[in-house]
Amino acid sequence: MLLAISKAEILQRQQMFFAKVQEKQLDCAILFGVTDIFYLTGFHFHPTERPIGFFIAPNQETHLFVPALEHEHAEEFACVDKVHSYPEYPGLRHPMEYFKDALVEAGFAGKRVGFDADGYGSSMGYRGPKVSQFLEAESFASIYGVVEEMRVVKSPAEIELIKESCRWGNLAHRLLQKYSKPGLSEIEITTRASSEATMAMIETLGPDYKPHGNTAYAIFRGQVGAMSAFPHAVTQNLVLKKGDTLVTGAAGEVWGYHSELERTMFVQEASKEQETYFQYMLEAQDVAFQHIKPGIPMSQVEEAVQAYFKEKNIQHLTAHHTGHAIGLLGHEAPFFDLGDHTIIQPGMVLTVEPGIYVRGLGGFRHSDTVAVTADGIEMLTYYPRDLASLICV
Repeated sequence: MLLAISKAEILQRQQMFFAKVQEKQLDCAILFGVTDIFYLTGFHFHPTERPIGFFIAPNQETHLFVPALEHEHAEEFACVDKVHSYPEYPGLRHPMEYFKDALVEAGFAGKRVGFDADGYGSSMGYRGPKVSQFLEAESFASIYGVVEEMRVVKSPAEIELIKESCRWGNLAHRLLQKYSKPGLSEIEITTRASSEATMAMIETLGPDYKPHGNTAYAIFRGQVGAMSAFPHAVTQNLVLKKGDTLVTGAAGEVWGYHSELERTMFVQEASKEQETYFQYMLEAQDVAFQHIKPGIPMSQVEEAVQAYFKEKNIQHLTAHHTGHAIGLLGHEAPFFDLGDHTIIQPGMVLTVEPGIYVRGLGGFRHSDTVAVTADGIEMLTYYPRDLASLICV
């Protein structure tokens, strides 16, 4: 059972990253992006006001710069050649002064330097100088998005971790449906389902399982009854009642990798009107599935879905594009959007989730996670999609 990305694969990523840096006629690079640092080092951390950065030197040595409280943590888990640290932020000496020392020691002075941002940033009170203000380099260039582009096509190991996530999302959702009864609050139901699924997950996967995110969960996110017509509602502690439309979400991260399972369900019964919109949504998702193929632009899938909505005269009931990539983040580029012409490639992992939203009645959205294959898609989520299976009795 695969529960983590191997050190060998992480080192491969670092080599690929350095090659891309060199392609841009740069000698070395600095990254501050949390997800990209994790992708290249395997070091999972919680960013705060204390700066953390990754850099790769002209000689290809890899370095991690962390606060002292993370030093031993980084030495234990980060796949890098050297860990540097500073006492505290803001400290008597600013962390960026220590960062400058580490960069100069690694040979960055006078070089062509790439960075994803010209300095560390945080909404938690951090203030500090830009890299271009304290480092004397030949030149600076943005490499923002380089690692994100590397993350678009998943390796076989990444897909296995996403599949594992799907399995536990499936269980959590099964429990959510089981406990969805009139008279119970959404928080009570989601807490029970998520807790039981998490316990089964950790008992089954054992001590090698590291979530680096959320353990198994299933939620309504406030999309209960009429509130489900808001595509991204927030938890309201609503009490379920007979006939309510429910829009759900379930997953469980595995070594940081996400999946997405969403379903439209009904409490005990569905009206004819609810059935009609449910069927429209199901058919729109089928249209998307049929059009996802390598070699075509993401926008072409969205065009097909929008054509279906136009044919049924329900375009005015839609509120968002059809889906997005998924991996270390719940939402990643590229997107099934009219303005995204990224070419679909085998190995991409994508969500497919066209939605219909009818004020006063509810929202209608399934989301499934799929992997692009040589000739189409592999469904990674597998919870029932038909109406009869989604009546909560």
